[in-house]
Amino acid sequence: MSLNFIKNFVEWFKLKPKIDIKKHKPPLFKEREIWWCVVGENIGSEISGKNSRFTRPVIIYAKLSSYTFLGIPTTTQFFDQNGKERNGSWYEKIGVSNNDMLAVVGQIRIFDYRRLDKVMAQIDSDDFDRIKTKFNSLFYKK
Repeated sequence: MSLNFIKNFVEWFKLKPKIDIKKHKPPLFKEREIWWCVVGENIGSEISGKNSRFTRPVIIYAKLSSYTFLGIPTTTQFFDQNGKERNGSWYEKIGVSNNDMLAVVGQIRIFDYRRLDKVMAQIDSDDFDRIKTKFNSLFYKK
C-alpha cells in the first residue's frame, strides 16, 4: 500500500463532531440542485470528500424531509487510477455551468441537511431524467 493511499481519518474525526452538533434551520433544498456537501472520509471504494472540509458536489436526487435527502455524489475524474474510462451503469455524464462531470449513481445514499455547505448549481431536466433512468436500470432490475 502506498503512502498516497493512506486516508486522513484523524482530520475527518475532528471535523465530524462539529458537523453533527450543528443545529440550525435546514436550508431550502430541492431536487436537481447540486450542493457542496460534507461527504467525509470513507472506506474502500466508497466515494470520499475532497479538501480540508471533505466536501464534494452532490446532486439532490430526492428530498425525503426537511432534514434528509437522497443524494448522488459527483466526480470530474473521468478515468480511474488504472486509466480506464468510468462509464456504464454506475455513471451518468452531465453538464454543469459549462463543465462536465459524472453523477456516480452507484454511490447514492441518504444525507442529513447538516452536511450541506452551499448550493453550487442546478442540473437541467434532461440530465436529471437520464440520471433517473440510470438509477432505475441499476436498482430496479427485472
